Amino acid sequence: MTMNLKVPIIGILRGVTEDFFRQIMDTSFTCGIQALEVTINTEGALAMVEKNRPFIPEGALLGMGTIRTLDEAKQVINAGAIFLVSPNFYASVIEYAHSHQVPVIAGALTPTEVFSAWNAGAAMVKVFPCGSMGGPQYIKNLRGPFDKIPLVAVGGVTKESLTDYFAAGVKAIGVSSSLFGRQALAKKNIVELEQNVQTFVDFVMSLKQHH
Repeated sequence: MTMNLKVPIIGILRGVTEDFFRQIMDTSFTCGIQALEVTINTEGALAMVEKNRPFIPEGALLGMGTIRTLDEAKQVINAGAIFLVSPNFYASVIEYAHSHQVPVIAGALTPTEVFSAWNAGAAMVKVFPCGSMGGPQYIKNLRGPFDKIPLVAVGGVTKESLTDYFAAGVKAIGVSSSLFGRQALAKKNIVELEQNVQTFVDFVMSLKQHH
């Protein structure tokens, strides 16, 4: 199962409230974000996905993250998640998701985990926590032997490090506060959030053209 992200950004939402979620979703998709992930440990996350699934525009993807167990995978697929993201590699989650035609971005850190996740059928491999391991340099090192595996950098990715990450060969990045803006999320300021997302998307797309 593949995931073709034309816009190589996964917007991660953790701890958002239901009333603000719909605004963030609509704004993000309008600004060109293709993939949004709501973490399962966000209060009311399953209901948010289920309720908003009918309002996802064509080509946009609403997924759920922090999927650690098979039980969680079943819950989120049942709620209508279009893709799953896990912090760890667990083969049963990938197998179950595949049986429902749902791609998984599986978490991994070491070379063995990266290969195992890919070999088990992950659509992309999320290198997490990437920043703690040296960030772009670590991605570059992994890309040496694993040049065919699409890697997603997650954990400590900032706007300042984007150029280096894409130069190192990431297929996508997973971001939260550096995309939406910590202040905008805290204050539920949708105007500020929209400006942050648009600026971020434009910057990433300009980088993508160079790599």
